[in-house]
This record gives sequence, C-alpha cells and structure tokens, in this order.
Amino acid sequence: MKTSRTALLIAAWLVAHTGANAQELRLEDVPAVASVPIAQLTPRTVLFADQGDARLADPSTGLIAFEAWARERPVQRRFLSLFPSFVEPTSSEQVKFSLSIYLAEARFRLTKPAAALDLSRYANVAFLERVDPAVKHRPIAAADAIPNKVAGAARSRPPDRRWCEEAQAICTQSRYVFEGKIPAGIQLANKLREESRKPIPDFVEFQSEIRMVAGPDLDALPSLTGLESKVASALEQNIFWANQVIQFGKLLAVVQQHPTEPNAAIATVYIVVAVRNDMLNKQREYIKTPVLRNLVPGQLLMGNSSFNSGSSLSAGLPKYARSRIKAIAEMLERE
Repeated sequence: MKTSRTALLIAAWLVAHTGANAQELRLEDVPAVASVPIAQLTPRTVLFADQGDARLADPSTGLIAFEAWARERPVQRRFLSLFPSFVEPTSSEQVKFSLSIYLAEARFRLTKPAAALDLSRYANVAFLERVDPAVKHRPIAAADAIPNKVAGAARSRPPDRRWCEEAQAICTQSRYVFEGKIPAGIQLANKLREESRKPIPDFVEFQSEIRMVAGPDLDALPSLTGLESKVASALEQNIFWANQVIQFGKLLAVVQQHPTEPNAAIATVYIVVAVRNDMLNKQREYIKTPVLRNLVPGQLLMGNSSFNSGSSLSAGLPKYARSRIKAIAEMLERE
C-alpha cells in the first residue's frame, strides 16, 4: 500500500512539475478559425481549417482558383500572396499561367503574454529544420536568389525590393526528396515518356526568404486574423522559386495579445501553396494507365492517392499542413 501511494505521489509531482504526462496537443477541424470565439479556445488545442468556403473550390481537385481567391478574399490575397501586388504569371509569349491555391489556417492559445513570444528567434534555418526535418536547407546569398538574377523570373520578386536584402532576412536553398512509392512511380513514368521530354525529378527543390513582418504591414495584420488586439510579432517564409509543382508558397505566423487575459497570447498560422494549373492538367493521361493512375498531381497534392505517405510533402498538402502547424504550436508552447 505504501509503495502504491508513493508511486501515485511521484506521478502527480511529474505531472505538476515536468509535464511528463501533459495532454497531447490536438487539432480540431473547424470551418474557419476566425468564426470561433476566443473565449472558447482551450489549452493544447489547435483550431484548424483548410480551404474554408467550399463554393470556391474546384470539386475535381479541392483547390481554389487564384483568380476567385483574389476576388472573394482580397485581404487574404494582400497578406498571403507572394507579395501584395502579385498576379498570375505570364510566359514570354504573354500566355497567362493560371494558378490554384491550397490554404490552411490555424489558431491556438498560449499560456504566456504575447510580449514573451518574440518570433524573431525563429527567423533562421534551424527553425525550418525543426518544423519539417525531411526537408534539407542551406543558406544562400541574395545574389543567388533566382528572381534576383534571372530576368525571366523577376515577376516573382516584389516590385519595391529584391529578395533577402532586408536586414535580418535570410535566403535558403531547400531540397525535399519524395518518400514512399512516389520515386518508383516517377521512375516508371519517366520510362514511359518520350525520350525528348525532360525527365520528372523525384525531388522538389525551392528557394525561400525568412523575414519578420514590420511597419504598417504588421499593424494591419488584425484585418487578416479577425482578432482586434495588438500584434506582438509576425514571421513569414516566402517560397519564391521551385523546380516543379509549386509556383509559390507562404508560411505566416502571427502572435497577438489575448484580448482579455494579460498572461495569454493568441497565435494564428497560415500556410498557402500555389500550383500552376497546367501542372495539374498535363499529366491527366496517367488516369488512362492503370499503374500510373495514382500519380495524377491533383490527387497526390490533396492526399487522395495510395502513393501518399509520411507527414511531409509526400503525404499531400492537408496532412503536410497539419503536421507543420502542429510542430509550430508545440514549439511555441514549450518555449
């Protein structure tokens, strides 16, 4: 009896002092995070929504046309596009490349004041490695950013600045090798393609900028989050070049003071991935080949293929977004 009572006391002490048996952080799906009253946010729970307004999504892919997104959600377009004036790109022949958008948003309560959560400590490669260990990163100079040096890629650069030349902004070159069955499927697809066509790579390589949001943009972020309280800090990662699949991407994390609790903060995180529709459509011939049917890009992107696996990009965007947001929430909760 004494031994049992001692064990219970030790377990209670561990819970109270070390969090050894702390409640696991969980994601709760909601239609839109801004629709849930702040008072209903509970510790260790992350509200999660992706795509939202189903009427905007293409029923065949689950993605939203960039044009419809820009028209129906102008505030999101301002803050979550590659830059506020970004438009769908055109080729050298002035042919527009239409885009489709995947958008995920999350919100969670943190048990510390917003002033204690300085996101600038995460504006580095180490943060990216912790969020998704499957992607390998290395810092690069601003001169190596492709939109800064290649005239044809300049449309992927803000009109008022070059990537990675701001103070404290850094550029990275990143590489993700597809996992599970996807590399074998790509290898087979390449064998079936005409020899004159460029092989499909079994990896995604991309460049991005990590920076802190500052000035008027920082002050205006409540119009995006829908939460009228002071923004303490905001961190963004802009993917401005990729070798395939992705046209652009953005991660934006915003920390605001809790409106009514001085010792609590509210974090809102957005993940946006834009892909070219010609990429989604050009491999639809795979549907006609039984062995390649699960390589259709739209199905892979949305996690609807038997080839999807893991928790990174090979899992599809919905699972990838959930995994990445959960990692960020755990990081902020611990630190």
